[in-house]
Amino acid sequence: MSKEERLEFYKEQMEVEKKIVEAAQKAVKGIKNPLVREMILAVALDSQKHETMLQALRDRLVGPSPAIDEKVSEEIANAIQEHMELEALALKKYKEYIDNLSFLDNKEKIVIKAIYEDELRHSELLKWIYKSIVEKETLIEEDIWDHMWEDAFGHGTPGG
Repeated sequence: MSKEERLEFYKEQMEVEKKIVEAAQKAVKGIKNPLVREMILAVALDSQKHETMLQALRDRLVGPSPAIDEKVSEEIANAIQEHMELEALALKKYKEYIDNLSFLDNKEKIVIKAIYEDELRHSELLKWIYKSIVEKETLIEEDIWDHMWEDAFGHGTPGG
């Protein structure tokens, strides 16, 4: 698929996601049942998330992806590590709860399982972000010096 076709795909899908959000917001007007209302709004939030993710893919194709500064990378890594620890705790708690589903009604089972599956995806996504983006996109000072040295005429000796 060409770059232009991918850009068009992202643009079209972003419009679809916007329409899903609009439809969900219209659908919940007047709904008094909190579970139904909030589940519809949760789907809308996912669609908003999808739109921003598609925008990020589109931006990546259109312009340069700047490297992540070493200091910022460290901050991101620490934040992601903390987030992964919280996700692991949430997964453990939801798993324990799911293992005792006999006391839950069908609606509770569906919602808790959906949350658990979201947490599993979050955990995997955070691991991928860390490995694929933070580690690979970080620009450390040593890389800059190595790059300068490779391109230096004469490698520091007089007259080359």
